[in-house]
Amino acid sequence: MGCSQTEGNDLMRILALAGGIAGAAILSQYPAFSQQYMQRLAGQVDALTVVVTDFDASALASGLGREEALTQMTGTEFLEARAKDMRATFLRHARLTDNLDALRAASPMKRIAMPQRMADPATLRAAWADFEPAMPLSTPGAVTAGAGFVTGWIGVAALLSLMAAPFRRRGRQGRRQEPALRRPEPQTPPAIRKLEGVRR
Repeated sequence: MGCSQTEGNDLMRILALAGGIAGAAILSQYPAFSQQYMQRLAGQVDALTVVVTDFDASALASGLGREEALTQMTGTEFLEARAKDMRATFLRHARLTDNLDALRAASPMKRIAMPQRMADPATLRAAWADFEPAMPLSTPGAVTAGAGFVTGWIGVAALLSLMAAPFRRRGRQGRRQEPALRRPEPQTPPAIRKLEGVRR
């Protein structure tokens, strides 16, 4: 039983180590992926800027501001749908521009703590489609690899411990329920029993 428990602990350590290595391999790619994401994000912002600038120029040519032009896009289902799409475009342009400015202003080390700035689904898909993993040779790559190793190790170890908990409890309950061995009663030798009978 002791040998089996030792083997189980060794297996858990091996699996936790594998989880740590996998975590290091995945997170070590974060700095390179963030660079790829920024490039794609810049392309998205440029494309949206063209649309926004064109709309504002058309509105200005008619003596209208952006909001005034949107307000006048009523009367038909098409115009109202178009106005709704343009409002969504303006909001997305502002959000992505803000994210791009923040990422450009941050150092590679600071970008590690800014995953919320890289959450646009379309840009993520485009960046991932062109991303090619590479050996992390930079300081940010080493930092994220270390963080990934620790995260993967702890995560796998915690999961395995949680899965093994019911079996450990069952083993302890089984040991508590085992009947205690009864001590054999001392037997009186036959010669002594005869002497006791004579005395009586």
